[in-house]
Amino acid sequence: MSFLTHNVKRRLGALGALLCGVAVAVGSGASFTSATANPGNTFTTGALSHSNSNDNAAILTATGLKPGDSVNGTVDIGNTGSASGTFTLSKSNVTDSDALNPLSAKLDVLVEDCGLFSGVTPPSCAGATSKYSGKIGSMGAIALGSFAAGDKHRYRFTVSFADSGVPGGENAYQGDDTSVQYDWTGTS
Repeated sequence: MSFLTHNVKRRLGALGALLCGVAVAVGSGASFTSATANPGNTFTTGALSHSNSNDNAAILTATGLKPGDSVNGTVDIGNTGSASGTFTLSKSNVTDSDALNPLSAKLDVLVEDCGLFSGVTPPSCAGATSKYSGKIGSMGAIALGSFAAGDKHRYRFTVSFADSGVPGGENAYQGDDTSVQYDWTGTS
């Protein structure tokens, strides 16, 4: 019996060792865990739009100009969108009544940025920043800079009929007229 008892003890010992091994294996797989989530991530696009205080109307007009005269007018351009944008000014649709002596090649235009509105108060044009100074017909696209959402600037346009100082020097422009369209563009 001793052989049998010894064999049973050996088998019980092996079974005990096996159970200990299983317990260690199961016990070593236990760990702490933690989890978090970030649901509801949403994305929307901004919008770029702008206002023009003289939309579909002239900024300035003048009749009966003579050499040495000048006229001016203002326009307010604002970013009414929710996104910032880069704004430009350009001219189009220049029309001269006299192709031989185009008035658009004689008249000077000065475009000035009077500055940013402070709330609803328009800026004074004293100390305005020149954006373009030259002939109406020669003006290209003018970079006006970046407007944040809600920004509004006042621009002053001054058109001058230069006097050469020579009596009768501007006679070729008598009775002439010119027209121009100013185009404002915002890009985001």
